[in-house]
Amino acid sequence: MSGGSARSAGAAGPAAPVEVGHLPKPYVPPPLKPSLPLGVAVLAVLIALVGIILLIAGALVLLNLLMGTTVVPTTYLITKSVDEYGAAILVVLGAAMLALSRALWDLERWALYVTVGLLFAGLTYLFFTGSITVLFVFALVIFIYLLTVRHHFY
Repeated sequence: MSGGSARSAGAAGPAAPVEVGHLPKPYVPPPLKPSLPLGVAVLAVLIALVGIILLIAGALVLLNLLMGTTVVPTTYLITKSVDEYGAAILVVLGAAMLALSRALWDLERWALYVTVGLLFAGLTYLFFTGSITVLFVFALVIFIYLLTVRHHFY
């Protein structure tokens, strides 16, 4: 009968969790953060600078075209003969290049694919027009470099 009373006393209250003080803390691995290669950082900064220049150039031309007067003197404009559609394309292209440079800085894989695709298109154009110059060699070096550091992108 004493066994039945012990069983009923244990069933009445909730079981307390067992704590063991000698076990180590569970292992939590650090989050994986790939390193930014120096060449990708330089390329992202250069693309951002070109994007800023295109964005400002398109915005200034749009400002001159929409205001009707010459707000910005034409000697300061990069593009002299651009209509409103061309200026809008410059603004959109500049904003896209800024987004692309930010994504390259963050090592996003889609930015790598877009950059490699644009470089390939430029290299193809330069090759078939017979313009194998320093620009062609420079673009080819960047193309090969991006293919070699593709494992850093996620």
